[in-house]
Amino acid sequence: MNASNDRNGPQSSAEDRTHFGFRTVEREQKAGMVRAVFDGVAENYDLMNDLMSVGIHRLWKSALLDWLNPRPGDHLLDVAGGTGDIAERYLERTAERGGGARVSVCDINEAMIVVGRDRAIDRGRLQGIDWLCGNAEALPVASASVDAYTIAFGIRNVTDIPAALREARRVLKPGGRFLCLEFSQVILPGLKAAYDAYSFQILPALGEIVAGDREAYQYLAESIRKFPDQDTFAAMIAEAGLDQVKIRNLSGGIAALHSAWRI
Repeated sequence: MNASNDRNGPQSSAEDRTHFGFRTVEREQKAGMVRAVFDGVAENYDLMNDLMSVGIHRLWKSALLDWLNPRPGDHLLDVAGGTGDIAERYLERTAERGGGARVSVCDINEAMIVVGRDRAIDRGRLQGIDWLCGNAEALPVASASVDAYTIAFGIRNVTDIPAALREARRVLKPGGRFLCLEFSQVILPGLKAAYDAYSFQILPALGEIVAGDREAYQYLAESIRKFPDQDTFAAMIAEAGLDQVKIRNLSGGIAALHSAWRI
Protein backbone atom coordinates (compact mmCIF):
# COMPACT_ATOMS: atom_id res chain seq x y z
CA MET A 1 0.00 0.00 0.00
CA ASN A 2 1.29 3.48 -0.85
CA ALA A 3 1.36 5.39 2.39
CA SER A 4 0.97 8.77 0.67
CA ASN A 5 -2.13 7.68 -1.24
CA ASP A 6 -3.58 6.08 1.87
CA ARG A 7 -3.15 9.33 3.78
CA ASN A 8 -4.33 11.78 1.10
CA GLY A 9 -6.89 9.68 -0.80
CA PRO A 10 -6.67 8.48 -4.40
CA GLN A 11 -4.99 10.78 -6.85
CA SER A 12 -6.78 11.70 -10.08
CA SER A 13 -5.31 10.31 -13.28
CA ALA A 14 -4.74 12.10 -16.57
CA GLU A 15 -7.99 10.59 -17.84
CA ASP A 16 -9.85 12.39 -15.04
CA ARG A 17 -8.56 15.81 -16.10
CA THR A 18 -9.14 18.10 -19.05
CA HIS A 19 -8.47 21.69 -20.05
CA PHE A 20 -10.51 24.78 -19.34
CA GLY A 21 -8.70 27.26 -21.51
CA PHE A 22 -5.07 26.94 -20.45
CA ARG A 23 -5.99 25.58 -17.02
CA THR A 24 -6.11 21.89 -16.14
CA VAL A 25 -9.31 20.95 -14.29
CA GLU A 26 -11.17 17.84 -13.25
CA ARG A 27 -13.33 16.55 -16.12
CA GLU A 28 -16.45 16.59 -13.99
CA GLN A 29 -15.95 20.30 -13.28
CA LYS A 30 -15.66 21.58 -16.84
CA ALA A 31 -19.34 21.58 -17.87
CA GLY A 32 -20.24 23.66 -14.82
CA MET A 33 -17.39 26.07 -15.48
CA VAL A 34 -18.44 26.52 -19.10
CA ARG A 35 -22.04 27.01 -17.97
CA ALA A 36 -20.91 29.76 -15.60
CA VAL A 37 -19.05 31.53 -18.41
CA PHE A 38 -22.14 31.67 -20.61
CA ASP A 39 -24.47 32.51 -17.73
CA GLY A 40 -22.42 35.66 -17.32
CA VAL A 41 -22.46 36.77 -20.96
CA ALA A 42 -25.82 35.46 -22.25
CA GLU A 43 -27.51 38.86 -22.54
CA ASN A 44 -24.58 40.39 -24.44
CA TYR A 45 -23.46 37.30 -26.33
CA ASP A 46 -24.65 38.33 -29.80
CA LEU A 47 -23.42 41.90 -29.38
CA MET A 48 -20.02 40.61 -28.34
CA ASN A 49 -19.92 38.32 -31.38
CA ASP A 50 -20.51 41.34 -33.62
CA LEU A 51 -17.86 43.42 -31.88
CA MET A 52 -15.16 40.80 -31.58
CA SER A 53 -15.49 39.59 -35.18
CA VAL A 54 -16.38 43.00 -36.66
CA GLY A 55 -19.57 41.31 -37.87
CA ILE A 56 -17.70 38.62 -39.81
CA HIS A 57 -19.33 35.85 -37.77
CA ARG A 58 -22.52 36.62 -39.68
CA LEU A 59 -20.76 35.84 -42.97
CA TRP A 60 -19.36 32.62 -41.50
CA LYS A 61 -22.84 31.52 -40.40
CA SER A 62 -24.20 32.38 -43.84
CA ALA A 63 -21.46 30.19 -45.31
CA LEU A 64 -22.59 27.34 -43.02
CA LEU A 65 -26.17 27.64 -44.24
CA ASP A 66 -25.07 27.99 -47.87
CA TRP A 67 -23.23 24.68 -47.58
CA LEU A 68 -26.10 23.06 -45.70
CA ASN A 69 -28.54 24.19 -48.43
CA PRO A 70 -31.67 23.81 -46.23
CA ARG A 71 -34.61 21.96 -47.72
CA PRO A 72 -38.31 22.52 -47.02
CA GLY A 73 -39.72 19.98 -44.59
CA ASP A 74 -36.38 19.06 -43.00
CA HIS A 75 -35.80 18.91 -39.25
CA LEU A 76 -32.62 20.63 -38.06
CA LEU A 77 -31.04 20.09 -34.65
CA ASP A 78 -28.88 23.11 -33.78
CA VAL A 79 -26.66 22.22 -30.83
CA ALA A 80 -25.15 24.94 -28.62
CA GLY A 81 -27.54 27.25 -30.45
CA GLY A 82 -28.98 29.06 -27.44
CA THR A 83 -29.49 32.55 -28.88
CA GLY A 84 -31.26 31.08 -31.90
CA ASP A 85 -29.47 32.97 -34.68
CA ILE A 86 -28.73 29.85 -36.74
CA ALA A 87 -32.29 28.61 -36.18
CA GLU A 88 -33.80 31.90 -37.34
CA ARG A 89 -31.68 31.97 -40.50
CA TYR A 90 -32.54 28.35 -41.22
CA LEU A 91 -36.28 28.96 -40.96
CA GLU A 92 -36.05 32.08 -43.11
CA ARG A 93 -34.25 30.19 -45.85
CA THR A 94 -36.61 27.25 -45.85
CA ALA A 95 -39.61 29.60 -45.86
CA GLU A 96 -38.30 31.04 -49.12
CA ARG A 97 -38.38 27.53 -50.58
CA GLY A 98 -41.83 26.49 -49.43
CA GLY A 99 -41.51 26.19 -45.66
CA GLY A 100 -42.56 23.22 -43.57
CA ALA A 101 -39.16 22.91 -41.90
CA ARG A 102 -38.61 22.79 -38.17
CA VAL A 103 -35.65 23.34 -35.91
CA SER A 104 -34.81 22.18 -32.41
CA VAL A 105 -32.38 24.40 -30.55
CA CYS A 106 -30.41 22.56 -27.87
CA ASP A 107 -28.04 24.21 -25.40
CA ILE A 108 -26.59 23.10 -22.08
CA ASN A 109 -26.95 26.63 -20.75
CA GLU A 110 -30.45 27.55 -19.64
CA ALA A 111 -29.65 31.28 -19.58
CA MET A 112 -28.76 31.17 -23.28
CA ILE A 113 -31.95 29.24 -24.07
CA VAL A 114 -34.05 31.83 -22.24
CA VAL A 115 -32.43 34.68 -24.17
CA GLY A 116 -32.91 32.90 -27.49
CA ARG A 117 -36.51 31.89 -26.82
CA ASP A 118 -37.46 35.39 -25.65
CA ARG A 119 -35.94 36.97 -28.74
CA ALA A 120 -37.75 34.52 -31.00
CA ILE A 121 -41.06 35.37 -29.30
CA ASP A 122 -40.32 39.08 -29.67
CA ARG A 123 -39.84 38.51 -33.42
CA GLY A 124 -43.11 36.62 -33.59
CA ARG A 125 -41.34 33.30 -34.21
CA LEU A 126 -43.75 30.88 -32.52
CA GLN A 127 -44.03 28.04 -35.03
CA GLY A 128 -41.49 25.54 -36.29
CA ILE A 129 -39.05 25.90 -33.40
CA ASP A 130 -38.59 24.22 -30.04
CA TRP A 131 -36.04 24.74 -27.28
CA LEU A 132 -34.19 22.01 -25.39
CA CYS A 133 -31.79 22.27 -22.47
CA GLY A 134 -29.32 19.43 -22.86
CA ASN A 135 -25.71 18.33 -23.08
CA ALA A 136 -24.12 17.73 -26.49
CA GLU A 137 -22.61 14.53 -25.05
CA ALA A 138 -26.05 13.09 -24.19
CA LEU A 139 -28.65 14.78 -26.36
CA PRO A 140 -32.32 14.64 -25.30
CA VAL A 141 -33.20 13.64 -28.86
CA ALA A 142 -34.31 10.31 -30.34
CA SER A 143 -31.93 8.29 -32.49
CA ALA A 144 -32.14 8.75 -36.27
CA SER A 145 -34.68 11.56 -35.88
CA VAL A 146 -33.17 14.68 -37.52
CA ASP A 147 -32.21 15.50 -41.08
CA ALA A 148 -29.36 17.85 -40.19
CA TYR A 149 -27.17 18.64 -37.19
CA THR A 150 -25.36 21.96 -36.84
CA ILE A 151 -23.11 23.30 -34.11
CA ALA A 152 -21.55 26.76 -34.34
CA PHE A 153 -18.81 27.85 -31.94
CA GLY A 154 -19.88 25.29 -29.37
CA ILE A 155 -17.99 22.05 -29.77
CA ARG A 156 -14.70 23.37 -28.40
CA ASN A 157 -16.51 23.93 -25.06
CA VAL A 158 -17.58 20.28 -24.80
CA THR A 159 -15.71 18.15 -22.26
CA ASP A 160 -15.75 14.95 -24.35
CA ILE A 161 -15.67 15.95 -28.02
CA PRO A 162 -15.61 12.36 -29.38
CA ALA A 163 -18.76 11.61 -27.34
CA ALA A 164 -20.49 14.68 -28.79
CA LEU A 165 -19.56 13.60 -32.32
CA ARG A 166 -20.93 10.11 -31.68
CA GLU A 167 -24.15 11.71 -30.44
CA ALA A 168 -24.35 13.75 -33.64
CA ARG A 169 -24.20 10.56 -35.66
CA ARG A 170 -26.74 8.85 -33.40
CA VAL A 171 -29.44 11.48 -33.81
CA LEU A 172 -28.99 11.90 -37.58
CA LYS A 173 -31.15 9.92 -39.96
CA PRO A 174 -29.29 7.84 -42.55
CA GLY A 175 -28.41 10.38 -45.22
CA GLY A 176 -28.40 13.17 -42.63
CA ARG A 177 -25.91 16.04 -42.70
CA PHE A 178 -23.44 17.18 -40.04
CA LEU A 179 -22.00 20.71 -40.18
CA CYS A 180 -19.72 22.30 -37.62
CA LEU A 181 -18.52 25.92 -37.61
CA GLU A 182 -15.72 26.53 -35.16
CA PHE A 183 -12.72 28.74 -34.56
CA SER A 184 -9.67 26.95 -35.90
CA GLN A 185 -5.96 27.34 -36.63
CA VAL A 186 -4.74 30.23 -38.79
CA ILE A 187 -3.15 29.06 -42.03
CA LEU A 188 -2.22 32.39 -43.67
CA PRO A 189 1.42 33.44 -43.15
CA GLY A 190 1.64 36.72 -41.27
CA LEU A 191 -1.89 36.59 -39.89
CA LYS A 192 -1.19 34.50 -36.79
CA ALA A 193 0.83 37.14 -34.89
CA ALA A 194 -1.79 39.83 -35.44
CA TYR A 195 -4.60 37.43 -34.54
CA ASP A 196 -2.84 36.35 -31.34
CA ALA A 197 -2.32 39.96 -30.29
CA TYR A 198 -5.98 40.73 -30.91
CA SER A 199 -7.17 37.59 -29.11
CA PHE A 200 -5.15 38.02 -25.93
CA GLN A 201 -5.11 41.81 -25.60
CA ILE A 202 -8.11 43.41 -27.30
CA LEU A 203 -10.71 40.65 -26.94
CA PRO A 204 -10.58 40.36 -23.12
CA ALA A 205 -10.68 44.16 -22.85
CA LEU A 206 -13.82 44.24 -25.02
CA GLY A 207 -15.36 41.56 -22.81
CA GLU A 208 -14.71 43.66 -19.72
CA ILE A 209 -16.15 46.84 -21.27
CA VAL A 210 -19.23 45.40 -22.98
CA ALA A 211 -20.13 42.28 -20.97
CA GLY A 212 -18.42 43.14 -17.70
CA ASP A 213 -16.56 39.83 -17.85
CA ARG A 214 -12.91 39.87 -18.87
CA GLU A 215 -12.28 36.29 -17.75
CA ALA A 216 -14.99 34.85 -20.02
CA TYR A 217 -13.30 36.25 -23.11
CA GLN A 218 -9.85 35.32 -21.88
CA TYR A 219 -11.21 31.77 -21.69
CA LEU A 220 -12.57 32.16 -25.24
CA ALA A 221 -9.13 33.05 -26.60
CA GLU A 222 -7.50 30.19 -24.71
CA SER A 223 -10.13 27.61 -25.68
CA ILE A 224 -9.55 28.35 -29.37
CA ARG A 225 -5.86 27.52 -29.00
CA LYS A 226 -6.66 24.24 -27.27
CA PHE A 227 -9.05 23.08 -30.00
CA PRO A 228 -7.67 20.55 -32.53
CA ASP A 229 -6.49 21.82 -35.90
CA GLN A 230 -8.59 21.32 -39.01
CA ASP A 231 -7.19 17.95 -40.08
CA THR A 232 -7.13 16.50 -36.57
CA PHE A 233 -10.75 17.47 -36.02
CA ALA A 234 -11.70 16.00 -39.40
CA ALA A 235 -10.13 12.70 -38.32
CA MET A 236 -12.14 12.80 -35.07
CA ILE A 237 -15.36 13.25 -37.06
CA ALA A 238 -14.52 10.23 -39.21
CA GLU A 239 -13.62 8.19 -36.13
CA ALA A 240 -17.12 8.91 -34.76
CA GLY A 241 -18.59 7.09 -37.77
CA LEU A 242 -19.49 10.02 -40.01
CA ASP A 243 -18.49 9.85 -43.67
CA GLN A 244 -17.34 12.07 -46.53
CA VAL A 245 -15.68 14.58 -44.19
CA LYS A 246 -14.72 17.84 -45.87
CA ILE A 247 -13.16 21.09 -44.64
CA ARG A 248 -13.59 24.69 -45.71
CA ASN A 249 -11.36 27.33 -44.15
CA LEU A 250 -12.83 30.78 -43.54
CA SER A 251 -10.89 34.03 -43.16
CA GLY A 252 -7.51 32.34 -43.46
CA GLY A 253 -8.37 29.59 -40.99
CA ILE A 254 -9.57 31.84 -38.16
CA ALA A 255 -12.70 29.74 -38.48
CA ALA A 256 -13.41 26.51 -40.36
CA LEU A 257 -16.41 24.53 -41.51
CA HIS A 258 -16.45 20.75 -41.27
CA SER A 259 -19.07 18.81 -43.20
CA ALA A 260 -19.91 15.12 -42.99
CA TRP A 261 -22.78 12.70 -43.58
CA ARG A 262 -24.34 9.76 -41.82
CA ILE A 263 -24.39 7.14 -44.56
